[in-house]
Amino acid sequence: MKKFILLLFLGATAFISAQNINGRFSSSLYTFERYDSLNSSEQYFRAYEMLNLNLNYKKISVRSYLNFETDVMNKMESDPRLRFYNLYFEARDIMDFATVRLGRQPIINSIAGGVYDGGSLTLKKNNFKLNAYFGGNVPAYQKFELIENFEENFLYGGKFTTTIIPNFQVGVGYVNKNFQPKSYTVFREDSLLLPITIQIENKSNQYEFVTGEINYNQVGLVSIFTRYDYDLNFNQTSKFEFDARTEAVDRLGINLYFNYRQPKIRYNSIFAVFDYGNTYEIEVGTDYKISNMFTVTGKFGNVQYKQENSQRVGIGLTTSYGSFNYRKTLGYAGELDAISLYSGYTFFEGLLTPSIGLSYTKYKLSPDAEANSITSLMVGANIRPFRVLSFDLQGQYMDNKIYKNDLRLFFKLNYWFNLNI
Repeated sequence: MKKFILLLFLGATAFISAQNINGRFSSSLYTFERYDSLNSSEQYFRAYEMLNLNLNYKKISVRSYLNFETDVMNKMESDPRLRFYNLYFEARDIMDFATVRLGRQPIINSIAGGVYDGGSLTLKKNNFKLNAYFGGNVPAYQKFELIENFEENFLYGGKFTTTIIPNFQVGVGYVNKNFQPKSYTVFREDSLLLPITIQIENKSNQYEFVTGEINYNQVGLVSIFTRYDYDLNFNQTSKFEFDARTEAVDRLGINLYFNYRQPKIRYNSIFAVFDYGNTYEIEVGTDYKISNMFTVTGKFGNVQYKQENSQRVGIGLTTSYGSFNYRKTLGYAGELDAISLYSGYTFFEGLLTPSIGLSYTKYKLSPDAEANSITSLMVGANIRPFRVLSFDLQGQYMDNKIYKNDLRLFFKLNYWFNLNI
């Protein structure tokens, strides 16, 4: 894997004309205090360095996204840690219809989303698009290496979409993802009730789904999104989702959302033997634009479990200076009342953007349970002296029965670059 990635970079630097280098670099510092016991604590000063780097030559690119983290004061067991989220070679619009990617790359899929090490091919012509991919799962913590036991840790699939029908987008896809859980040890008692160590080894687990989508959009009138997932291992519907919005009435928007979901259990997981239930969720929402500065929103949702149900209500006000929201839940999911305020405004043509957020939440798991509350406060500012450079400073405060007077500080530097050579 390392040799392959090195070749990608060497190939990229071999471009002899009209090179372009762009991306973003950010550096963050985050400090907090962690209590090991009632009277013992340690201060942590975490440092994060992120680099998004793209090397381009005409229709060929090498794209990367990596993160380095460590602690300045107290090293954790995993410090320092380097994560490679993306690192792949891309050739676009080959013969005006094909795009190829090789390396560690993202996959956008509601079933097996994330990143993988492998290749993908996208064919696009007129109103038709076909995408296919194959590769291995990424090691834990996005390590800079290939995963072990590739034959037990791979995925493949594809998706075909078309917009040949006016205002419609129709798609059908397939995904097969395999896992190899790591073994672990536990303490158990033998026949004499003496403690012994036992190693637990799970078999490989797998997802295999067929998906379908039908979307309709008529600008300024209505948009509809539908998705259907079918589990090929259990031969049953896994999920059906419907989301619609209309703005046919001036200044008024209405949303309708429905979701049927079955818990996603891996094929040969032990959890498949339990008596689990499906959920039916429906939510109706509306928003009304009073003026260019003020918009009011409201939502009501109900979730039906196997033998219980739960409701949620939300109202809000959005302005050009900030927002106010209130949310209440009741029923099987617990009782909750939450109020949140947020305000942010830009001064001096983007040079300074101060912000403040305050929230208070009171909750309990059942009507007879003890009520708990949590208060949180966020105060911050963004300073952008130049278009390509910005600084963020934020203070975070939280107080509840577990975290008493918890105060944290966060600082971040962002630098965007775009250089033609």
